[in-house]
Amino acid sequence: MEKRAIAMTVAGSDSGGGAGIQADLKTFHQFGVFGTSAITALTAQNTLGVSGVHAVPTDFVVQQMEEVLRDIGTDALKTGMLFNAEIIRAVASVIKKHQVKKVVVDPVMVAKGGAKLLLDEAVAALQDSLLPLSYLITPNLPEAEVLTGMTIRSETDMEEAARRIHEMGPRHVMMKGGHLESEELVDLLFDGEEFYRFPHKRFDTRHTHGTGCTFSAALTAELAKGTELIHAVERAKVFIIEAIRTAPEIGAGHGPTNHWAEM
Repeated sequence: MEKRAIAMTVAGSDSGGGAGIQADLKTFHQFGVFGTSAITALTAQNTLGVSGVHAVPTDFVVQQMEEVLRDIGTDALKTGMLFNAEIIRAVASVIKKHQVKKVVVDPVMVAKGGAKLLLDEAVAALQDSLLPLSYLITPNLPEAEVLTGMTIRSETDMEEAARRIHEMGPRHVMMKGGHLESEELVDLLFDGEEFYRFPHKRFDTRHTHGTGCTFSAALTAELAKGTELIHAVERAKVFIIEAIRTAPEIGAGHGPTNHWAEM
């Protein structure tokens, strides 16, 4: 049997199943990639919001990562909810120790319902410790505003924010434009020299919980398989658009996307 690509997710658990570790592993499976995980936090949540967050002890986050990487290894690794500065620095240390090259950082900061998933004092640790190790970072516009300290209201602002984030160390920046007030949504990929534009139409739906996790997991899966970044973005975009379009309408609030969407 052909050897499967392996992707690892280091993120929080979503008890509602729409985001976090659960979304990542479902997406890895859909892309034909074997998924492993290290859980950084437990959340009690449903489609209406997050009612509780319990951080996993840092040494146990490290232990999970070490046990997987020293035996199974990984072809690509993504981070999601890391919650606090101590966990961020520890995760960065393990990534550096094992020389993981394809690192996708989804800088998860706030849940759809407004609950904080990254403490304020952890932002500096993210910028200093993790971004210099990342192959790709995938911020939405509110996350990019926190990272850069600037207001983003246009595609020109997105470009400037991407430049500023790139200076923090990641090799590539994927700016997600879903928060812009326009009929056409535009995502921008920046490689330090050129911008690549990915437009798509907006869907009128409340079922978008976990879109960031799912999109970055799809990217990570494609990178694990050796796909070039531009094509990885294209395939991840096809998947997330279809996942939103065919969302299963679960729950009374912000429901999840369709993780078994056909490519």
